[in-house]
Amino acid sequence: MNTQADPHTITSLPQLEALFGAVGEASFKKEVDYLHPAYQALIQASPFAVLATSGPGGLDASPRGDPPGFVAIQDDKTLLLPERRGNNRIDSLRNLLVDSRVALLFLVPGVGETLRVNGRARITVAPEMLQRFAMEGKPPHCVLVISVESVFFQCARALQRSKLWQAAPPSRPDVPTPGAMLQALTAAAIDGEKYDRELPARQQSTLY
Repeated sequence: MNTQADPHTITSLPQLEALFGAVGEASFKKEVDYLHPAYQALIQASPFAVLATSGPGGLDASPRGDPPGFVAIQDDKTLLLPERRGNNRIDSLRNLLVDSRVALLFLVPGVGETLRVNGRARITVAPEMLQRFAMEGKPPHCVLVISVESVFFQCARALQRSKLWQAAPPSRPDVPTPGAMLQALTAAAIDGEKYDRELPARQQSTLY
């Protein structure tokens, strides 16, 4: 794409900084290189996070969720994230084998602020670690040991604008179901109605 021909394309850091203006003092001071007790409270209350990684195939961001506090605080520089059952693509884990950098975005229902954690992760299958995170008698496949490098909270504007925590609609919004998407993507090789019909029971039986 030729961006030089478009006079409205931002191509330099000075242009970008001029567009947004000066950074407020609080925006710098809220970032620390350890898990401050105030930040630990958000992690302990969070049932959902997005994990971002990078690898040869590009970037990846995928959801992680469990009861609040599912990401354990080992100490003020270390987090532990269990990796449970999924679709077996293991995109994030593949990335970590070649690039240990990770970013986490924690959300807490009803709270506008989110928490961002950047660091590096390694994958462990230490038996005592797997047993520590067993749910319904089933251990995770592995655990990510995350060394924290920077932590800061993000202001609530995005969630305020999106109204994310307002009451959920009484019925599913008019968007394609998983089965409908798969049927369309596979030229009907997958029966979408059958997939949707069987999905709730399959998800429940393979939650852990």
